[in-house]
Amino acid sequence: MIDVAVAGGGPVGMLLAAELALQGVRPVVFERLAVPSGESKAGTLHARTAQSLDRRGLLDLVGRSTRGSVSFHFSGMFGLDLGTVAGEGPSIVGSPQAWAEQVFARRAVELGAEIRRGQEVTGLVQHDDHVLLSVGGREVAARYVVGADGARSAVRAAAGIPFTGTGARVAALSGDVRLLDPYGVPSGYNRTPRGWVLAWVNPLGLSRITTYDFEAPHADRQAPVSLEELRSSAERILGVPVPMADPAGLSRYGDAALQAENYRAGRVLLAGDAAHVHFPWGGQGLNTGLEDAMNLGWKLAAVVRGQAPGSLLDTYHAERHPVAARVLWNVRAQTALANPDPAMDPLRELFAELMGLDQVNEYLGGMISGVDTVYCVGAPGAGWMLPDVELKTSDGPVRLVELLRGGRPLLLDLAGRDDLVAEAEGWRDRVEVVRATAELDVDAVLVRPDGYVAWIPNRSSYPLHEALERWFGP
Repeated sequence: MIDVAVAGGGPVGMLLAAELALQGVRPVVFERLAVPSGESKAGTLHARTAQSLDRRGLLDLVGRSTRGSVSFHFSGMFGLDLGTVAGEGPSIVGSPQAWAEQVFARRAVELGAEIRRGQEVTGLVQHDDHVLLSVGGREVAARYVVGADGARSAVRAAAGIPFTGTGARVAALSGDVRLLDPYGVPSGYNRTPRGWVLAWVNPLGLSRITTYDFEAPHADRQAPVSLEELRSSAERILGVPVPMADPAGLSRYGDAALQAENYRAGRVLLAGDAAHVHFPWGGQGLNTGLEDAMNLGWKLAAVVRGQAPGSLLDTYHAERHPVAARVLWNVRAQTALANPDPAMDPLRELFAELMGLDQVNEYLGGMISGVDTVYCVGAPGAGWMLPDVELKTSDGPVRLVELLRGGRPLLLDLAGRDDLVAEAEGWRDRVEVVRATAELDVDAVLVRPDGYVAWIPNRSSYPLHEALERWFGP
C-alpha cells in the first residue's frame, strides 16, 4: 500500500513529492515519460513562489534571481514594476521549467520519494480506505492520490471532477527555431491588426517564436504542428518574411480558461494544470501550481501520518481554488485587452496610462506576482505569509526562513508569553516553539509549514489550543 501516489512528474508533482517526503511520508511519483523531455514552456518564477522556495532552501538552486526594479507587462503592455511589490527576496526568478523539475526531483529522491518513470496512471477506483490505480496495465493501491498530470488529467476524469469554464477562441502556436534572418524579426511582444507574435530572438542559436491568432481557435487541438504552419502564421501576422529552420518543441494551444470544480473528491486531490488551465499571460500557471504543492504537501502528510483528521484536506480546496479563479479572471481580462482589432487601441492606451499610477501598479503587480495572496484561515488578522525577519534567540540570531527549512510549524513567542508556551505543550512533538524577539508588532504568532500565519493572539476569536488542533491535530 503506497501512502501517496502522485500522478505526473512535472515541476508540480516533483515539488509535492519533495514536500511530502520532507514530512516523513514516502510518496511514489508515476510519470508517463521514460526520460524528462527537457522542454520548458515556462521559465518565470514570481516573488511569492520565490519566497516559498526560500523557506525550503531551494531558491538558489532553481535559477537566476533578479532583485529590485523589474519591468513587467500586463496584456503585453510593459508598465509594471514588480520590484515595488516583491517585498523580501527576488522580484522575479529566471528558471526554465525543465531545470526546476529536476531540482525538485533530486530533492524528493534525497528525502526518500520514489520516482517510477515510463508508468502512466490511466484510471482509478476509490474505496473507503484506499484508491486502486491502473498503472501500465496493472493495479496499484494507494491511501491517497494526487493528480498532477496536466490539463487532460486522467486522474481528474476518473474521479469524476467537472472541469468547467470558457472555451478557446484564440489559436496559439509556439516553437524553438533557427531564424535564418534573426535581425529581420522584431524581438519582444508584437501586436498587429492580424494578431500577435512573441519573439525571443537568439541570433546564435534557437529562438522562441509564438503566434496568437484571434480569428478562430484551432480546428484540431491535437494535430501536430509543422514548421511551415508556424512560419506562415508569423509572416501573416507580422507582414514580413520570417524564414526559419531546425524546429524543436512545436506545440499548439488555446486560451481556454478551465478549473476543477473541486480540488478534492474523497481520497483524490488535484494540483497544477490538472486543477486549472489558462492562457500564459504573465507566466502565472506554473507559479499557481507550485503554490498548490506547498499548500497541500504538509496537510496531506499530516493526515497520512494520522496526526490530523481528513477534514484538514478540505482547507486545500478552500484556500487554493479562489487563488486560481482569480488567476483565470485576470488572464481572461488580459486576453480581452490583447484583441488585435485597432478599435481596442484607445482602451489599451488608457490602461497603459493607469498602470503608471502607484496604486494600480501595486494592485496588478501584487496579483501577477502572487504576493497579495491571503488565505481565509478563520482567525482575524491571520492568513498572510509571515515575512522573513531576524529572530534574536538565546542561541543567537536566526532568520525565519531557516527555521522553516525542516517544514515544521512554528510557535514564535516574542514577548515572554509563558501562558502560550504552556498551552502549546501538548503539540511539542509536531510544533516547534521558538522564544525570541523580533521587529514584529505581535506578542506571538503561529506559523504553518508553508509560511502562512495561522493564528495571532489578541486578534483571534478563539484560543491558541483551538488553532493548534485545527491545523495540526489533537
